[in-house]
Amino acid sequence: MTSTPTRPRVTLTGISSRAWEHPADRGALVALRKLRGFDTILKGLSGFIKERRIRLDYLGGAIRVDDRQFAGLSRLLAEVGRVLDAEELPELYVRNSPFTNAFCIGMDRPIIVINSALLDLLDEEEMRYIVAHELGHALSGHAVYRTLLMWLGSVTGFWRSIPIGGIGFRMIVAALTEWSRKSELSADRAGLLATQDPAVAYRVHMKLASGSGDLSELDQTAFFAQGAEYLEADDIRDSVLKLLLVEGRSHPYAVVRAAEQRRWVESGEYTAILGGDYPRRDGDGDARISEAAKEAADSYSEAFRSSQDALGKLVHDLAGVAGGAKLWLDEQLRRNRD
Repeated sequence: MTSTPTRPRVTLTGISSRAWEHPADRGALVALRKLRGFDTILKGLSGFIKERRIRLDYLGGAIRVDDRQFAGLSRLLAEVGRVLDAEELPELYVRNSPFTNAFCIGMDRPIIVINSALLDLLDEEEMRYIVAHELGHALSGHAVYRTLLMWLGSVTGFWRSIPIGGIGFRMIVAALTEWSRKSELSADRAGLLATQDPAVAYRVHMKLASGSGDLSELDQTAFFAQGAEYLEADDIRDSVLKLLLVEGRSHPYAVVRAAEQRRWVESGEYTAILGGDYPRRDGDGDARISEAAKEAADSYSEAFRSSQDALGKLVHDLAGVAGGAKLWLDEQLRRNRD
């Protein structure tokens, strides 16, 4: 991890995680948070999923980051915590792994784990984005819900052996992985809000896709063009294949994440948040499930409307035909009544 000069960043005082949560992610989270005592029950289950064993595993087999070990990472965590106004910071560990990955796990005490491969791939600003991304997961409560869902998936494996049960299980897993992919888009936004430099965010996705830290071999314009080609497939066979490809993935493809991040920046919402227009934590209790659900539905509808993907256009066009037919039928029934 190479060091780069630091610069002033806007502190987002009192910011709620709702500010960066993708609408489809936020709808699920608001509903879960409204269930009285739900978080307490989830954390009480931590004994069943051996959270203490998980933490001890990293405590014994990885390096816990502090001001003496990986001091640069410790500073980055403190800095992104100040920008996102985090009331408490999770423990951060570096583990020996050749895979370029980082994650946030745990229920009672979430921890962030960074694989050592990222240290050689990313510079300091790019690592800031990664640390903030994982902190965003922790602040949104993703670690709590994801850990529970992983546990539920493991104990309900017997449904796979039952034909009908297996179909139901696959539908549940598909729904949960879809939520997981949307939660990654939320954490990407948290990473950008803490870094406050879209170019850094785009570089991270390019480097993670390529595994190369040599920026002279990468081109942002070409990368976004590649993403557009993926997203705008004009053959319905490609659309079906894309659905099958992402079915079991917990993360969206890098080109999709970069395109979604640029879309969020261009929407003006990112700039508005930096200007102080964002929901506060003291209003989290008043967040309404109906509004969050509507935003989630609107998000999917807009994705279909704006998609150049063949299947997305087909669904949108069929919906338009069905809507037109309904209007025609309503008009005929009205005339008959008159």
